[in-house]
Amino acid sequence: MTDAHWFHRRGELARDGWQSVVDGDIPGWAHTGLRIGELDADRRLDLEGTGVERIVVPLEGSFRVEHVEDATTIVTELAGRPSVFAGPTDVLYLSSAATATITGTGRVAVAESPTDAVHPTRRIAASETPVELRGAGASSRQVHNFGTPDALDAARLIVCEVITPAGNWSSYPPHKHDEHAPGHESRLEEIYYFEAAPERGANASPAADPFGVFSTYSSPAGRIEIDARVHTGDIALVPFGYHGPAVAAPGYDLYYLNVMAGPDPEREWLITDDPAHAWVRDTWAAQRPDPRLPYTRDEKDAD
Repeated sequence: MTDAHWFHRRGELARDGWQSVVDGDIPGWAHTGLRIGELDADRRLDLEGTGVERIVVPLEGSFRVEHVEDATTIVTELAGRPSVFAGPTDVLYLSSAATATITGTGRVAVAESPTDAVHPTRRIAASETPVELRGAGASSRQVHNFGTPDALDAARLIVCEVITPAGNWSSYPPHKHDEHAPGHESRLEEIYYFEAAPERGANASPAADPFGVFSTYSSPAGRIEIDARVHTGDIALVPFGYHGPAVAAPGYDLYYLNVMAGPDPEREWLITDDPAHAWVRDTWAAQRPDPRLPYTRDEKDAD
């Protein structure tokens, strides 16, 4: 059985013109937020109010962000990508003192965290994004670390995105970050936003239904149970507990956007593996990364 409170299908959290909205209106949720929107030439999406830091992430398509800060209006163009499986994209970190309007065509995500601290607005080009190949063998995955502490000056937000090739496992070994243990573990809420597609290069059936699998389970910090098939647009919320694996089904690549923030004074991602499975990390030293990675933009997708 899956906890309905913590797992939501595409569109179940629709509000105010957004396909999905995660914020403090969800009971038990306080530190992170996410908005998913779809735009065409006749629509715009507004990011109103200050006191929230944000990262605008094109998922599919390119976007124009008009943002206002200190009575000054600035326009930032984000050269996006044809899909989340085409490598990194330009992103825009918006100061907590800014409001904004997004226009363009395609699908866009906005990661959020409430804060009174003001850090400078910054565009991070796709070429600046640190790309990490994490794990090895069947645990190989590709991570875009545009919003992690080493890459971005922010108050609370920690944001990255992960591509898991068909048949591989990520968010593995299962781990948690729900206890404040300085130097060892940090308290972080986490949002998973998923997309899935036929494996790169596959001659998929027109009837194909891309999916992956995602799991969470309880820790001393709280009870949670998610065991779900995940499709494009689905969202899992992880307030506490062990989470992982996220598994790409054979034949289908899996993507997820991770949004994290928490109450600890330090902005850091420190985890504790489930002791029953932590040994698996040691096996990676004898394996090579999946040769399908990294995923980058195909020549046919070039502008």
